[in-house]
Amino acid sequence: MKTAIQTSDAPAAIGTYSQAVRAGDIVYLSGQIGLDPATMQLVDGIEAQIQRVFRNLAAVAAAAGLGLDAAVRMTVYLTDLAHFAKVNEIMVQYLQPPYPSRAAIGVASLPRGALVEIDCILHAG
Repeated sequence: MKTAIQTSDAPAAIGTYSQAVRAGDIVYLSGQIGLDPATMQLVDGIEAQIQRVFRNLAAVAAAAGLGLDAAVRMTVYLTDLAHFAKVNEIMVQYLQPPYPSRAAIGVASLPRGALVEIDCILHAG
């Protein structure tokens, strides 16, 4: 059985998907870009977008009754892999060891012209 997770503290879905889906002890968070949930506008600059992405992920995790400390897997999508060091720098503000497994992928473009997108898998066990 699966249950959709929804919160107004993160951007509303801009397509046919849920912000997150719980299946048993696993919660799958959809990719988040740097949209401000209040305005649904992309924040300016890579650092602001990374911060906003982690705040959005944390809000969805909280709606599932969890924190980002439950993250077991993240995938980072960047339009410029030169920004990967900035992701690492900001990530430690939101996560503590042991860090989740992770992949970083360079992409040609992201929705709404975003510079970064991150999706996440949480374990509630």
